[in-house]
Amino acid sequence: MFEIRVICEPDDVDRIGQTVAAAFDTGPARQYPTRDDRRIRLYFTAAHRSTNPESE
Repeated sequence: MFEIRVICEPDDVDRIGQTVAAAFDTGPARQYPTRDDRRIRLYFTAAHRSTNPESE
């Protein structure tokens, strides 16, 4: 497991969440404002997807 942090514009939160979830197994993103309150920090706990579906 590892953590991914993304800083983005508020309008991009959903798109980025979908993109990260498509690439990795993730839980829900934790969201916090940046210090300047202009952007959003997203934190995902993620794991690499298995390349062998039989191992799951």
